[in-house]
Amino acid sequence: MWRDVPRRIRVPVFVLVAVMLYGGVVHVVQLATGGWPPYGWAPGWLAAYFTALTVLDPLAAGLVLARRASGLYLAAFVLVTDAAANAHATYVVTDGGIVPRIAQGVISVLAVGSVIVAWRAPTWVAGKASRRAGTASPGRGPRECDRTTRSRSGS
Repeated sequence: MWRDVPRRIRVPVFVLVAVMLYGGVVHVVQLATGGWPPYGWAPGWLAAYFTALTVLDPLAAGLVLARRASGLYLAAFVLVTDAAANAHATYVVTDGGIVPRIAQGVISVLAVGSVIVAWRAPTWVAGKASRRAGTASPGRGPRECDRTTRSRSGS
């Protein structure tokens, strides 16, 4: 399933999966050790968002591993919104400190990287489907596959 994916795509995708799984574990641990209500220091909407990440992070990782474009889009969405939520938590809700500020910066960089990876998703996913039909070569997207097929058939 992954052998046909170019390394330049495979490596960042696996890093993204690791980040999403790590995020899911972090939020589960925070829920398990933080008492009730979860994230009691945060406004309700922020606590609900962080709680939802216990499901959204591993869901995105699983969809990415299944080579679903929706997983890459979900991961990008989660990381971008997580960066914004952490910025709000770090700079508005709490006093912050150096570690939360660094973590928020790292999440922001990961969010930008995930958007770049998600941007390449259509080629990655379409290439998988097209190769089964024998019309694409590695790295070609759906439009290039259509042109190749048309030129072979004479249309």
